[in-house]
Amino acid sequence: MGDVTPRFGNMKALLGLVAGAGASYGIYKLISFKRNKKNATGENLGVKGSQQSEVKIQPGSLLARVSGLDVICPRPADTASGDIIHQSPDNLEPQHLKMLLSCLQTSNNPSDRCRILLTLGNSAAFTVNQNLIREFEGIHIIAGFLSDPAPEVRVQTLNALNNLCMNIQNQEQIKVYVPQVLELIEMSPVNSDLQLGALRLLTNLSVTDKHQHLLKESVTLLLSLLVVSNEALQVQTLKVLVNLSSNPDMMDDIVQAQAPASVVLLFDERTAPAVLLRLLTFAGNLKAWRPSAQVADELRRKQDCLFRVMLDESSQLHGRLVQLLSHPDGEIQAQVARILT
Repeated sequence: MGDVTPRFGNMKALLGLVAGAGASYGIYKLISFKRNKKNATGENLGVKGSQQSEVKIQPGSLLARVSGLDVICPRPADTASGDIIHQSPDNLEPQHLKMLLSCLQTSNNPSDRCRILLTLGNSAAFTVNQNLIREFEGIHIIAGFLSDPAPEVRVQTLNALNNLCMNIQNQEQIKVYVPQVLELIEMSPVNSDLQLGALRLLTNLSVTDKHQHLLKESVTLLLSLLVVSNEALQVQTLKVLVNLSSNPDMMDDIVQAQAPASVVLLFDERTAPAVLLRLLTFAGNLKAWRPSAQVADELRRKQDCLFRVMLDESSQLHGRLVQLLSHPDGEIQAQVARILT
């Protein structure tokens, strides 16, 4: 880590951070194929030797917003007693991020790891910190906790990566963890925070077409999750599917993916409007795709593919769309009309 601030004797001397923020999922296998100031007064807070000094957070500072409790920082023995680490009102200072990353790697307490990841994730809402964390090799350090034995740590890891993923340069490092994120979706309990966090990360990573090809094998998994999950998971799953289907280069992979026939049953007035609107956007993207006669014939021979389920003449989708023309939501009516015309 280079010039990382000296490590703490124990986690209690690290940080006071605010935590905030069924059966394993197997449907995919079944359906498919398997601080810092004390008012910056210069007051002497230093303690000689191995003792530590408590550094208060300046009210209104970023650290106050992303943490919420006092930060406990060790004082290097050679630090001038009157010297206080100053907290920028705009962002955590680099030494704070180094400190957090260092302690994350040495913590044996899942609760502490969660709190550190929470603070790193919240700090990554700011571009300057997104860049600093990448420069400190923090993305790979954080992503290492995707396999942490504690589910709550994996959730906070996904949340931190989600904010870091808002940075294009960071995406180049985060993309290598896509297979691991997909595995978390597949193996985690249905409707869990783990699945939701993983889907949010994939949503951000698939906003542009640069990394969408990494998800071409995941369409069956996403469609399978769509038919068994709750509204929140359905919305997030459809955000990914809409992103992918907006890219014409992805369409061949999407329509060939195996799909549960029950996905068509979601085109119903009893489906939550937030889900139905995104489902219609996804269907509209599919309908805009025009295969050649030869490709269409080949797809018709794939019994369970999405083409057969939603696009073929034998699909129930058309009849269900007609019924939705009388939906009480005007925006849903308009979307259906666009698809049908």
